[in-house]
Amino acid sequence: MASSGEEQAPAAAVRVLGGWASHYAIRVYVALKLKGVEYEFQQEVVGSKSELLLKSNPVHKKIPVLLHHGKPVAESMVILQYIDEIWAFDGAPAILPADPYARAVQRFWAQYVDDKIAPASVVLRGVVNGDKDEAAAQVSAALQHLEEAFVKCSQGKSYFGGDNIGFLDIVLGSHLGWLKAVEEIAGVKVLDESKFPELTAWADRFYAHHAVREVMPETDRLVQFNTYLISVLKAKGLFGSHV
Repeated sequence: MASSGEEQAPAAAVRVLGGWASHYAIRVYVALKLKGVEYEFQQEVVGSKSELLLKSNPVHKKIPVLLHHGKPVAESMVILQYIDEIWAFDGAPAILPADPYARAVQRFWAQYVDDKIAPASVVLRGVVNGDKDEAAAQVSAALQHLEEAFVKCSQGKSYFGGDNIGFLDIVLGSHLGWLKAVEEIAGVKVLDESKFPELTAWADRFYAHHAVREVMPETDRLVQFNTYLISVLKAKGLFGSHV
């Protein structure tokens, strides 16, 4: 606490309540860096929820939460759209395409990513119970659909969003770190170049992007975190059924 006579520093205009290993939170970091927006990061502790998080997201009580001048915005894909709309000044790259149909297509595939890849990933990581062979098959089938979607969305350019990373790039790209970790944890090849040549090349470009390099965790660190996460869940009696 500040002593009497001292003033506490004002809260940053943009704050993110998140976690360095959370793929949902990574989306927010990438989007803010893409827009060139400075932000303050608050690491939430695994197995615990800060009072600020509970106050800011009382419905889901989950990260990430964006605080913009103290006003909370929750849910990663909602936050991405908010960031795109608020910081839409000249020179700032757009996250969602201007064309309504192209926007709808990217939203569709982004939701597909979270419906298919996210739940299968935690099974392969051993965080929740489930058939790992079935989970691996689900990820492979999803990536095959996304391989085809990339060809249509990119129209021969580098990203789903065209010349620069966009909404679907950020949503799918946020899973790349954990997909690499899954390969070590589960001993399965996920992003196989022979099966998914377009996505593999896209992933390399995404990782190399200036908005991604600083916020994408290293694979070894994620593998270690996964072990820690499982231990926390076991200690709280939540292992096997919750993330």
